[in-house]
Amino acid sequence: MRIDVLTKEYPPTIYGGAGVHVTELVKALRALDIETQVRAFGGPRDETDTTSYADLPELAAANATLQTLGVDLTIAADCAGASVVHSHTWYANMAGHLASLLHGVPHVITAHSLEPLRPWKAEQLGGGYAVSSWVEKTAYLGADAVIAVSEGMRKDVLASYPTLDPARVHVVHNGIDTVQWARDVSPSAVAFVESVGVDPARPSVIFVGRITRQKGLPYLLQAVASLPPEVQIILCAGAPDTPEILAEVESLVASLRESRDGVVWITEMLPRHQVVALLSAATVFVCPSIYEPLGIVNLEAMACELPVVGTATGGIPEVVVDGQTGWLVPIEQLSDGTGTPVSPETFVADLSSALAQAVSDPEEARRRGIAGRERAISHFGWEAIARRTVEVYESVLR
Repeated sequence: MRIDVLTKEYPPTIYGGAGVHVTELVKALRALDIETQVRAFGGPRDETDTTSYADLPELAAANATLQTLGVDLTIAADCAGASVVHSHTWYANMAGHLASLLHGVPHVITAHSLEPLRPWKAEQLGGGYAVSSWVEKTAYLGADAVIAVSEGMRKDVLASYPTLDPARVHVVHNGIDTVQWARDVSPSAVAFVESVGVDPARPSVIFVGRITRQKGLPYLLQAVASLPPEVQIILCAGAPDTPEILAEVESLVASLRESRDGVVWITEMLPRHQVVALLSAATVFVCPSIYEPLGIVNLEAMACELPVVGTATGGIPEVVVDGQTGWLVPIEQLSDGTGTPVSPETFVADLSSALAQAVSDPEEARRRGIAGRERAISHFGWEAIARRTVEVYESVLR
């Protein structure tokens, strides 16, 4: 059995949870002696059984979605000989769909996000959002199997594409490498934390994520304004979707800094060991997302023994156990696909209250953090996730 994994993100170019998932899944599949070919967007890579595909120069001036489709065509042509093609995100979905038709092999999709639930992408892509939505819908309806990364995501898949046969939609959670992601309070880790302006002796709230509508960063910046003045706010936040949301975040951070110190904003992508150092120095991790299929960042924080304050939406409640590994923040959301809170003021107040509870009782926060690591190890190991993924491959080959 040869699996061709089709993806936009792959080391050294990873900017989101889908890229982390693909990277770890490929390692775990290969460790199980499953022949795995990676076909990834981007520049040359020197990894064995990995092929890179650059944008077609003929489409250099075209809309970004058309550039994506150009890469997809090249990938699809190269999938001859695969037993199964497995695509990740809409960027690679059309490559999988066309490879399936062209070569007569099953196509499996992992659903990391859904275009109908991200209408704000029209801000970023313009008419390209209509193209990406068509690509995703076509690929999902034609796929032999869809893997949802949570039960919440499975419900969203079936709601977004109601003609899809529910029997073809499987749940295989995201995972975490609890060896690489583990608490680090070594002298070198502490030195790095201090070098970026964080005082390990003070309580702190940390956010790690891209600056997108779905991550809910503006709500967080409003919520932390009422926390005690000694609480630091650590933002590992970059890669804004649009200039507009970047400007909004910049304005909120500037306002926050006028009323308190200890606001640390790191915009560049940090290597894993530095993220681990920051997580290990914090009191609580916060995931204020209004749309989150699962949230690998929550698993990363839990693996570092950090409790999580997360929105009770999407797959987050399948990771964070309220009262045991963190705090879940209730949210009532509009049904227009945006995930926008019905009452933003209520959501901000509830988020602020949960964070205040976490930082006011460090012993309880520590207890929940330790429980979080135990849960990450027992429920989200990559070997088990790879084996469940192989079961899906085997099901479409019968």
